[in-house]
Amino acid sequence: MRQTLHEYSFTSGESKIHMKSDNDEALRKAAAEIKRHRRELLCYINEHPEFRYAMHPVAPAQNAPRIVQAMASAAFKANVGPMASVAGALADVGLGSMLKLGASVAIVENGGEIAAFTEEPIIISILSGDVSLSGRMGFCLGREDCPIGIATSSSRTNRTLSFGEADSVTVIADNAALADAAATAICNSVIGLGIKESIERGLERAKRIDGVRGVLIIREGYSGIWGNLPRIIRIT
Repeated sequence: MRQTLHEYSFTSGESKIHMKSDNDEALRKAAAEIKRHRRELLCYINEHPEFRYAMHPVAPAQNAPRIVQAMASAAFKANVGPMASVAGALADVGLGSMLKLGASVAIVENGGEIAAFTEEPIIISILSGDVSLSGRMGFCLGREDCPIGIATSSSRTNRTLSFGEADSVTVIADNAALADAAATAICNSVIGLGIKESIERGLERAKRIDGVRGVLIIREGYSGIWGNLPRIIRIT
């Protein structure tokens, strides 16, 4: 029998977060944890502004908060600035909090970046700058896929900084912080007049990032897939 899922949404600064879980109490506790870790992050970057503005990995201070360390780790693996992983890192915080309280279904979406765990099949839609595909296909996640991080980067939106030309790069990784950072790095490599060649460069970039399980790249009607992705389905 399919469980009833509770939902909770809130905004904290630039973060717009939507969560689902079978455990209603866990949602409130996760929101409090996300807000606490976000405050710790803001305090840290006020004292270490280079962490906010760096376009390359930055080593955290020895006593840095846990979220700073998680962001720095993801940034080093993907070779990008640490703020490229912030949305995913906050999603990971929420997921971890819900799992500690015994949730069997826990989904945290922060600006399109997702951290999830489920013991029953759930569907996550894929967004893309290609409007003919965006929201019309998705991943069917099962217990065997979890925990999982899913993130998408696109050159077609001004929501995030991207130097690439992909309509979308959707990354599946061990956690959302890494998926977020890797999506940025891979999208940045999908560039140039040769569309197929640029997609191939993106796939090769994905293969070199430890912890990335798979990637889906879409650019101007062409696509490329590598790795171990959850089952892709059509959403009608």
